[in-house]
Amino acid sequence: MGKKGKEKKKGRGAEKTAAKMEKKMSKRSRKEEDDLEALIAHFQTLDARKTKITETPCSPPSARLNASLSAHPEKDELILFGGEYFNGQKTFLYNELYIYNIRKDAWTKVDIPGPPPRRCAHQAVVVPQGGGQLWVFGGEFASPDGEQFYHYKDLWVLHLATKTWEQIRSTGGPSGRSGHRMVAWKRQLILFGGFHESARDYVYYSDVYAFSLDTFTWSKLSPSGSGPTPRSGCQMSVTPQGSIVIYGGYSKQRVKKDVDRGTQHSDMFLLKHEEGGEGRWVWTRMNPSGVKPSPRSGFSVAVAPSHQTLLFGGVCDKEEEESLEGVFFNDLYFYDATRNRWFAAQLKGPKSEKKKRRRGKAEEHTGASGQEPGPAGASGPLEVVTEVVAEDGTVVTIKQVLQASGPVGPSLSEDEDSASESCSPRVQPCPRASAMLAVKHGLLFVYGGMFEAGDRQVTLSDLYCLDLHRMDEWKALVEMDPKTQEWLEETDSDEDSSSAEGAEGGDEDQDEDSEESDEEQEPQHPEVAPGEQSMDYLARTEQHWLRLARDNLGPDPKEKKVLKVAQAMAKTFFNDSAQRAAKAQ
Repeated sequence: MGKKGKEKKKGRGAEKTAAKMEKKMSKRSRKEEDDLEALIAHFQTLDARKTKITETPCSPPSARLNASLSAHPEKDELILFGGEYFNGQKTFLYNELYIYNIRKDAWTKVDIPGPPPRRCAHQAVVVPQGGGQLWVFGGEFASPDGEQFYHYKDLWVLHLATKTWEQIRSTGGPSGRSGHRMVAWKRQLILFGGFHESARDYVYYSDVYAFSLDTFTWSKLSPSGSGPTPRSGCQMSVTPQGSIVIYGGYSKQRVKKDVDRGTQHSDMFLLKHEEGGEGRWVWTRMNPSGVKPSPRSGFSVAVAPSHQTLLFGGVCDKEEEESLEGVFFNDLYFYDATRNRWFAAQLKGPKSEKKKRRRGKAEEHTGASGQEPGPAGASGPLEVVTEVVAEDGTVVTIKQVLQASGPVGPSLSEDEDSASESCSPRVQPCPRASAMLAVKHGLLFVYGGMFEAGDRQVTLSDLYCLDLHRMDEWKALVEMDPKTQEWLEETDSDEDSSSAEGAEGGDEDQDEDSEESDEEQEPQHPEVAPGEQSMDYLARTEQHWLRLARDNLGPDPKEKKVLKVAQAMAKTFFNDSAQRAAKAQ
């Protein structure tokens, strides 16, 4: 009896401990949310300094994913809002607004007083009312370390005619979430799914809400029939017949303590409004024909001029016991709702390619910028050494190795050049997930997104265009070399591995040689993007210069001094780069 009683008591003690832990985690979750709210409030205080609308011509936006890209309902413009960027150590969230003029191929940064707080994974829908409106709901804000999340449940409208933001305060709407989907249906916004994640738990949704653009009120829909299971990141589009299609998406479930299993859905459903029945909706499961996309998440969706739905890219996560590997895609699929059929896009390729190649041989031997290749002697790397003096008199040296712009080695003969041209791969966006997609005047635009290379996440800032009427070839409007992107963890691991290799030989002379070669191979500083402003460059590359300043200042430097030196180094490098760019032009 005594033993059984002890076991029973012990069991109650374990339950108490679990309950205490649960309470502690709940408190911590609330505290983390409070911390994030304070950080969001701080950024809103900074945004409150904007008192007038300013429109500044600028270079293309920095690299980002999970932003929104929308086509202006009346003008030849695309509207980019929000997004996120991760450099290996820090997460950056944006609430910037950019306008891309399609005809002029030009970007403008628009600063408007009182914008929505910084966010990503929100939804944005354009409607033609009042000269054009951009409606934004939800999304998330992440802490700089990417470990905590705050999910928004706010609704905003950008009045495109007057360029003013307005927050719409209406009760009864969806709970805070991100990864949901939203479409314009008649004079309503219809919202489906999404997820909410905290330090303690996560939940996925399959609920449906409608927001009236006439009365500015939310209502929760209760469709009959068997609908989709809870999910985020699915396809949601309106058919020519006025129904709504849901395809795919992602969700995860807890299998056991600290073990989750992700599911990439590939099922399809139709949400139909019943005529004559006010507010009555019905779910129907669909079985489309044709070639359906392979299972994936993180794909991007837009609607073609023919009312066909476009699906681009994404990632298929392959989960092993202790690892997660992603296979990224850059394929394009069409869903034809009229025929209930999927088909894979096939590009025809440019016409009379060979004739163009023969005609342009003389031009092809010049460089990409149209300049003749320089002499062989000018093709070697050039080391630029700059001394930086901070405000307090601290002197720090910056080394930069510049590669020559001319090609290295002998030029090709005409036959070799022609063969190399004919074998060169076609221009196309690289495989990616969480890219931004928009269609305007039959042109499909793909901007940004991300892919993974080992442990490194590469965030993109390129822009591609495809004519959906011709379906001939992709055009690169903004190019990017992923190798030039700053990644702090990779730099650190590279330095660790190089020092480990030096120690392997066990010889002091070899160690010294290794250190000398490390000095010669000075890590490249983050490049200045064309047209980038000094403050934008500093914000984007701050961690790089802080780390460099700490290395130069020795053990235990004061943080104020580190910051001053880092800013001075970044400013000097920025000015030097600007001068070199001006001379090159």
